[in-house]
Amino acid sequence: MPLHTAGQTQIYTFPDTAALSQGLDKYVARLSEEGIKRHGKFAIALSGGSLPKQLSAILKDNPSVDFSKWIVYFADERCVPLDHEDSNYLLAKKELFDFVNIPEENIHTINPELIHNPEEAAEDYISQLAATFATKDSVRFPVFDLILLGVGPDGHTCSLFPGHELLQETVDWCAAITDSPKPPPRRITFTFPVVNHAHHVAFVAAGEGKQDMLHRILDTHGDLPAQLVKPVTGTLSWFVDDAAAAKITSTTHKGLERL
Repeated sequence: MPLHTAGQTQIYTFPDTAALSQGLDKYVARLSEEGIKRHGKFAIALSGGSLPKQLSAILKDNPSVDFSKWIVYFADERCVPLDHEDSNYLLAKKELFDFVNIPEENIHTINPELIHNPEEAAEDYISQLAATFATKDSVRFPVFDLILLGVGPDGHTCSLFPGHELLQETVDWCAAITDSPKPPPRRITFTFPVVNHAHHVAFVAAGEGKQDMLHRILDTHGDLPAQLVKPVTGTLSWFVDDAAAAKITSTTHKGLERL
């Protein structure tokens, strides 16, 4: 498992997606144990796409992980019913939740009664966050143990898209978007302040189709949404397979490192 270091960004590369899932298993299991030892729980936020499948492939059978102490949020969610094929929750349920003992009340979904009003859905999600991380008046931003993200072909992450006004949001924890350039158009999403206050943030990307975008994100300076993920005090990691990493050039170190 070569490790590339681009600035303070840890880039873990794996020969294929199976090995990538093994690396994720070790990484998440370690952070889960650390979080539970630190404050009795492991607060994690997930994204959609291929991430839940890659995450759960090995992790769901790991007996060392105390899933009963997990608290799960979604870094973004589509404003669709929970059983809709576009639902990030449904994808995570099929790939992970159905196989592990995370208490149902610890899995925080979009309120299905508010999917036709994204602004109200976002406010409701803020209320859920406040219930977990103390009231909004007592903490500036929630602090997750880990936020796992994907990256789109346009460099978007969460439901934060290039050039969108939500990239400038500095106060709200969660925001509504009604004009997503990628369907479905109505969504809710974490904002950058929430993402960047996590203890650990990790991107997961695989496949040749990610080569050009990863090169652009990691080898150039710019304002793509994925480039704006810069944890204030936490760590930033990338988990990628060799196919996705083929065009990354701005590495200062190559070698083996244990997760």
